[in-house]
Amino acid sequence: MRIVFFGTPDFAVPSLNALIDSGYDVAAVVTQPDRLKGRGHRLLPPPVKELAALRGIPVLQPGGIRTPEFQEELAAFRPEAVVVVAYGKIIPPRVLKLPPVGCINVHASLLPKYRGAAPIQWAIISGDTVTGVTTMMMDEGLDTGDIILQEETGISGEDNALTLSNRLAEMGASLLPRTLEGLKNGSVKPVPQSGEPTFAPPLTKEVGFIDWSLPAQKLGDLIRGTYPWPGAYCFLSGQRLTIMRAKVLDGRRRGIPGRVERIGSEEIQVSTGRGVLSVFEVKPEGRKSMPAASFMHGRRMTEGAVFDV
Repeated sequence: MRIVFFGTPDFAVPSLNALIDSGYDVAAVVTQPDRLKGRGHRLLPPPVKELAALRGIPVLQPGGIRTPEFQEELAAFRPEAVVVVAYGKIIPPRVLKLPPVGCINVHASLLPKYRGAAPIQWAIISGDTVTGVTTMMMDEGLDTGDIILQEETGISGEDNALTLSNRLAEMGASLLPRTLEGLKNGSVKPVPQSGEPTFAPPLTKEVGFIDWSLPAQKLGDLIRGTYPWPGAYCFLSGQRLTIMRAKVLDGRRRGIPGRVERIGSEEIQVSTGRGVLSVFEVKPEGRKSMPAASFMHGRRMTEGAVFDV
């Protein structure tokens, strides 16, 4: 089967690898333009472009995929199927109708739950204990297409958005060749989504604000779900802190929200609206991350200090 692959970030890399290793004819890769990144503002290629170059696959990086020029260039590859994995832009109707097999998407949730741009993050922030990946036939709606295959995985208290993304990326890569083979031989049939949909809009920096009056479990989920971006942040004596790593110590005890109850050798214990949160690692604005206790000692702060509200 001749395929054109649309994808951009690290999440898409295992799926592209799986297609190549499974013997599919990947005629071209479409990915986002190179971006300026890091403190040095260097122009860096997307991870998918790097893999495609390594595997000798032509790469297209259009500024827009709705132009007639790009769509004619794409049609010249005569794809039987288009595979889309975290490309980053909505696929226009003309592209959706181009391949005879259709456009197949790997989505990091158990649809119809968490349609949208940030399903992994919102699953953790919402306190879910199970998520998964879905392969689906794409239509003109936002993640509304018929489901082909799904696979579940648990969300542990140690998972954050990065670790869960890595696991789901590998699961999606495993599911993708089975999806294509099933469509080819007729052993799988796409079925309409059923159930009440929920949505996962793009994260903004404001989502990460820590309200210490919330329960410890909610804050722990927020910290894990917003790592590594945009990060869960708060303020102490006017200084912005991103909390990089924490866990719920006690989900029942009540104290003054935001009060530092204990400073240990590495972690600090902070009261919330319900329960206590152990904070292990923080990142002061403009500085590298460090143990939370080291930050407190460096600021000469003692137990009883209260985070800004």
